[in-house]
Amino acid sequence: MGRILVTGGTGYIGSHTIIELFNNGYEIDVLDNLFNSKETVLDKIEKIVGKRPIFHKIDLCDYDKLEKLFKNNQYDLVMHFAGLKAVGESVEKPLKYYENNVGGTVNLLKCMQKYGVNKIIFSSSATVYGEQPIAKLDETMQTGVGITNPYGETKHVIEEMLKDMADSNSEFEAVILRYFNPVGNHPSGLIGEDPNDIPNNLMPIIMKVSRGEIKELSVYGDDYPTPDGSGVRDYIHVVDLAKGHVAAIKAMEPGILIYNLGSGKGTSVFEMIKAFESASGKKLPYKITGRRAGDLPEIYADPRKAEKELGWKTELTVEDAMRDTMSYLNSL
Repeated sequence: MGRILVTGGTGYIGSHTIIELFNNGYEIDVLDNLFNSKETVLDKIEKIVGKRPIFHKIDLCDYDKLEKLFKNNQYDLVMHFAGLKAVGESVEKPLKYYENNVGGTVNLLKCMQKYGVNKIIFSSSATVYGEQPIAKLDETMQTGVGITNPYGETKHVIEEMLKDMADSNSEFEAVILRYFNPVGNHPSGLIGEDPNDIPNNLMPIIMKVSRGEIKELSVYGDDYPTPDGSGVRDYIHVVDLAKGHVAAIKAMEPGILIYNLGSGKGTSVFEMIKAFESASGKKLPYKITGRRAGDLPEIYADPRKAEKELGWKTELTVEDAMRDTMSYLNSL
């Protein structure tokens, strides 16, 4: 398999994955509308690996341009990262999320079907598990029940679409990768998480607080039934996450494969703050606020299936992520 179309390839996870794909000998085309990313990331990828992906500034919601791309190029695989991902905004503007995330994916799958591209790796999320009675989540659990926001619903709907595609086409191959919480960046410090919009995830907020762009970090609740009272989540270094995508390519087969990509252990908000303070050598201002609706006390992955079937597991720690984040911050 040689040529891969990476949608959302100038984004945080997509750009790190492109580096690992280049390192494994693949040819890369990038499709992105640059809504929440910058084209300059391609310069940085080239600086890191000595290769530059071919770039197409296209919105997945523009079917005509997308169809023309597929007509003029031959792809062996699509790696699908593109999508809006701000949880809070999805609650305020649900139709925007369904139109962009689901509608854009429908267009992508239509073009793939029309031009005989039968392989896709989809960037999904642990949000599809909704509310579960236990904190440790594995791929056998029911999904789609108790999802607390439209962003998560769009990921679930796309997963179901991919399953239906596989049912209708015996040659269709899809891998669904359910991410937990990506953190860190490439150890070169050249690329990292740098969203154009207001961040919702913990790590980019910590970064903006450290740079003085946000006054203080809000800790949403310190009264959870966890060791230190703050919420516990599974944080995975983005380089480990990127390598999981390369491993997934090699495992592809007709039908659907689903894997959690997580570390398998939880880290609390207060532990994340302490780890950042240790890496940066300075205190991080924060305030305790009320719990957010829909936030669960503790969530982490059971990643054993990925280790068994893909030969993949995380190798980097939260401390590694903080060290690499400081490299990135110091380069800005």
